[in-house]
Amino acid sequence: MSARPAYYLLTLGCPKNQVDSDGMAALLNAQGYRLAAQPAQADVLIVNTCGFLAASQEESIEVLQELSRGKRRQQVLVAAGCLAERNSQIIAAQAPGVDGVLGTRRWREIVPLVERLRQSRQGRRFQRLQLLGDPEEAPEAPTPRAQRQGASAYLKISDGCNAPCTFCSIPSFKGKLRSHPFAAIVAEAQALTAAGAREVIVVAQDTTDYGRDQGEPHSLPRLLHAIAQRAEGLRWLRLMYAYPGHISPELIETMATTPQILHYLDLPLQHGHRDTLRRMHRPANVQMVHDSIASLRAAMPDIALRSTFIVGFPGETEAEFAGLLDFVAAIRFDKVGAFLFSPEPGTPAADLPGQVPEEVKRERWERLMELQQGISLASNQAQIGRTLTVLTEGYGDGITLARSYRDAPEIDGFVLIAGRQPVGQMLEARITGAMEYDLVGEPLAARPSAGAEITLSFPA
Repeated sequence: MSARPAYYLLTLGCPKNQVDSDGMAALLNAQGYRLAAQPAQADVLIVNTCGFLAASQEESIEVLQELSRGKRRQQVLVAAGCLAERNSQIIAAQAPGVDGVLGTRRWREIVPLVERLRQSRQGRRFQRLQLLGDPEEAPEAPTPRAQRQGASAYLKISDGCNAPCTFCSIPSFKGKLRSHPFAAIVAEAQALTAAGAREVIVVAQDTTDYGRDQGEPHSLPRLLHAIAQRAEGLRWLRLMYAYPGHISPELIETMATTPQILHYLDLPLQHGHRDTLRRMHRPANVQMVHDSIASLRAAMPDIALRSTFIVGFPGETEAEFAGLLDFVAAIRFDKVGAFLFSPEPGTPAADLPGQVPEEVKRERWERLMELQQGISLASNQAQIGRTLTVLTEGYGDGITLARSYRDAPEIDGFVLIAGRQPVGQMLEARITGAMEYDLVGEPLAARPSAGAEITLSFPA
């Protein structure tokens, strides 16, 4: 009896890509394929590429080139995802070893694509294939039931985006917002928790725009409530990528009154000066942001707020940058990510006048991050003495890495606990120290493993 064919799947980019990779894995598994740990062990190599920024495109090409160089004659290599949809020509030119290309909205066709490629590779005449097309015309299909095991899992509720941001290329290759079916999302959340997930992280290009394309704007609160009620075993429900102006009173009330929904919100604002925001085609009513955050904090005094900002956007004057610093100082976000503006070909911002020199961008980025470090440290120091539920994620150098409700995976900090604790477990920890990005805690109900006595130092 011949062994089942194996696939190797590598995901690049954001959590939304990871969700699509999970779907492809589920479809392949259902057809008898098995997951390989290394490329050399696989019959099929799949890279779910990222095409958002120039750096991510370069990384995707480099990975495809590396796999191409080591590919055996009977192996097939598939480039899927954002770069495949955005610029299949660059893949053909720079990674000619790629056998198949699969666009963002057609990942559900991974099995027939792979089967055709394998049959073609085994025959006398090999045929390269690509499945692309207008995202708006791609057929919808139910998302496969989750197959991943783990304490945390991402749940994507829509594809595409309606925001007209001048710096962003995503709508050009992902199309307009298309919300996933309500019942299918709830069913997938149930499958995730049945597979062991204790934390479900809701993602999309704009989670707060869910349902607008179906004539049901502001339907996110109803969806979150349904997930919380029906996903048995769910402990944490985390909301990411909320859009300013879409934070409705209903959403705030649902977050404040539903125990599973974490008091955490990621609100990518991009800037704090109205003139810069206008050039970005982002909501420029800065007072509206202040009012929304005041409402969030009134309803949830312990809420952790995260935002991201772009430094050095075309035309950004020193006065506009100073306005961003004033905005950040006034709001006092718990977490901030900052990026230097990168002109993406094909976006309006790439051709705007007043491009800011790289050295000026870097200097402004350093000033912003220096300001935020002090704010983050003060926010973390305010946690000392609190008892927080934490989810353990890993262990190394005598320290268990855990996250509290205040920390999203991969982008925020950790709660550092001396000694070894079981990975994937939730436990209560008393916070004893704070650094700019991480907290220090000690478990209340469990002792560190023997021989793990260490000293953790942190600012007073």
